[in-house]
Amino acid sequence: MSEPTPPLSPALETERPQAVWIITPPRERWWLYVLFFALTMFSTTVVGARMQFNFMQHQPVFSLNDDAVSLFPLGWVLEKRSNLLLGLPFSLTLMFILFAHEMGHYLYARHYRVYVTPPFFVPFPSLIGTLGAFIRIKSPIPSRAALFDIGIAGPIAGFIPACIALLAGLSLSRPITGPPVSGLQLGFPLAFHLAARFLHGSTPLSGLSLHPVAAAAWVGMFATALNLLPGGQLDGGHIIFSISPGLHRWISIATVFALVPLGKYFWTGWLLWAVLLAITARHPPVPRHPEVAGRRRGIAALALLMLVLSFTPAPFTQSSGREVWPQVRDGARETLRDLRDGVRHLLHRK
Repeated sequence: MSEPTPPLSPALETERPQAVWIITPPRERWWLYVLFFALTMFSTTVVGARMQFNFMQHQPVFSLNDDAVSLFPLGWVLEKRSNLLLGLPFSLTLMFILFAHEMGHYLYARHYRVYVTPPFFVPFPSLIGTLGAFIRIKSPIPSRAALFDIGIAGPIAGFIPACIALLAGLSLSRPITGPPVSGLQLGFPLAFHLAARFLHGSTPLSGLSLHPVAAAAWVGMFATALNLLPGGQLDGGHIIFSISPGLHRWISIATVFALVPLGKYFWTGWLLWAVLLAITARHPPVPRHPEVAGRRRGIAALALLMLVLSFTPAPFTQSSGREVWPQVRDGARETLRDLRDGVRHLLHRK
């Protein structure tokens, strides 16, 4: 519960009205947060086991070359406990990065007496075993300075362990051997290229079998870049609004328009993010004072640097709109053709 604001003296009370917020937070269902944390830990361990298997075979982490182990090998990891344990390097690293990010927001929110939920993790049988984590702010933010601190604390808290995991994971990575394999090919942000040049010299990142810890660092960097997009109610949007509420709307619109060509020429997923940013472009109001100034503006430059280091236009290669849409179009035409033939067959039987 937020503390009530002390009463003003009669002289000041007439000059500046003071709002009093009394928030009575509901009782948290901690068992639900713990349950979903455990489920996400399990789902990331399952996909991490596949990554470790590929690494031991000197293959890319998302290789689909071995039909014996699927992309989400639930049955395979349940056969033997040792199979499941293979996924711990990836899952522990990724969960720590995500947890650190959300706790950065959570602790600063509590510092400013803002009511916020604990981190909620979302398990999902995907390439990385999760859709991420989030917290919900359920009370007003007292000032733009508080909004800035809460917004930027998460990316900083997550970026630091992601950088450590990047260096540790790349130092354990090794060249790919054997014939070419099928699977998703990753695009890498600037931080990966700088670290790879330092640790592996001229060996290209595409020629390395990433250690699962490095794969977790890649996911952490990707999540950092998404959150720092300057628009809407993402962390980057909070930072922009705290510095200049008037520019927030225009920067959000510019970001939406910038994501459209990125979706067409690099990765179709940017089109989805453009839609999400357009929907959440309006930022809730925050009191103007105290404003963001001094060292906080310098820290804002650090947020920009983190975005530059972690952002990649094509997180997955060969997945631009120009490459994906023809496949979707041909698949839709084939489906319609099969449906039409099926209807004709039924009518002919009648």
